[in-house]
Amino acid sequence: MRPLKIAEGIYDVGVKDWNIRDFHGYSTYMGTTYNSFLIVDDDKVVLIDTVKEPFTHQFMENIRKVIDPKKIDLIISNHAEMDHSGALPRVLHLIGEETPVYCSKMGEKALSAHFNDKKINLHVVKPGTEMKLGKRTLSFIETRMLHWPDSMFTYLKEDGILFSSDAFGQHYASHENFDDEMGEGLFEHAKKYFANILLPFAPRVEKLLESIESMGLPLNMICPDHGILWRKNPEMILERYASWARQETKEKVIIVYDTMWNSTEKMARKIVDGARSTGVEVIPMSVRNWHRSDIMTELMDSRALVLGSPTLNNGIFPTLCDVLAYMKGLKPQGKLGAAFGSYGWSGEAVKLLNKEFDTMGFERIDDGLRTLYVPDSEALQACYDYGVRIGEAVKAKS
Repeated sequence: MRPLKIAEGIYDVGVKDWNIRDFHGYSTYMGTTYNSFLIVDDDKVVLIDTVKEPFTHQFMENIRKVIDPKKIDLIISNHAEMDHSGALPRVLHLIGEETPVYCSKMGEKALSAHFNDKKINLHVVKPGTEMKLGKRTLSFIETRMLHWPDSMFTYLKEDGILFSSDAFGQHYASHENFDDEMGEGLFEHAKKYFANILLPFAPRVEKLLESIESMGLPLNMICPDHGILWRKNPEMILERYASWARQETKEKVIIVYDTMWNSTEKMARKIVDGARSTGVEVIPMSVRNWHRSDIMTELMDSRALVLGSPTLNNGIFPTLCDVLAYMKGLKPQGKLGAAFGSYGWSGEAVKLLNKEFDTMGFERIDDGLRTLYVPDSEALQACYDYGVRIGEAVKAKS
């Protein structure tokens, strides 16, 4: 990757990570990027965020293609997570240990804790603080818990560019760099990012969007630290975020299941058929074939989650436990829940799935559906009818 000029005197000097396939349990099957931005102005040269530590050499080469790194006057750390700050100590070693690093109050704590054996010249900036660079002016917006306590945005006033840290990003690496070079699929990557990283903080996202609107900031470009930059219609990603933050749903149900001897899968297929007969969108998702992060992405705008598990050792099948542990941490809201499963001896799985729904605050459609051993024609009809009931419940819930 070469430096990308995004405006006069402003460059993305970050790197693309084509090979990463897992990010904290999130499937990054298209890789990711670690965007970093260099602003070359009359009086000051500013670097906004760095990159993941293993990419430091490539990162510095990108900067050298624009300017001698030693001419960097200051660094801004919008986010202390190591994919954005990992290279910081080595960068400071190369450009000067005394170079000031500006961050939020919580950023000061996080960077000090991460690099406790390094002396970093940290300076706290308060929200609303302005910094003159020459012809340009930076200001800072606190975005605590989006998605770390230290998170903040940096806004370039004269150009209308928002450097948005981890918000509005995607784990996506490509040869394209801007939204107008992409199709609608870009929003699917952004949706997955929201569902798996920002969903627990949805109320904070709503307040942030309201705050940005009240500030009346002109937004000509939004530059996140991951993925594609938004320059054609930045307001479109703001609109999507507003919808996702409200956790708006449609007439859609996902049926997530695993099976031991195909009995639970047979049940799932009939439930799918029954639900589809009501006209709702239905996505069957075998956990052997769908990654937990893709399940979360589909769940975000689904009105109902149906879970199917055989009983194993008086409990839920382990693969479903993995998905549930991940899901509970992301705190989806306002969903219907339904459970089903086959069993041979005691059949606790459905009861335990219901408890999981209660823990997550889902509205259960009923107590679930169980089948002993292999479902016969009567049991399969009951599964079909159960699917119809689920579909009708989805349509009834606005």
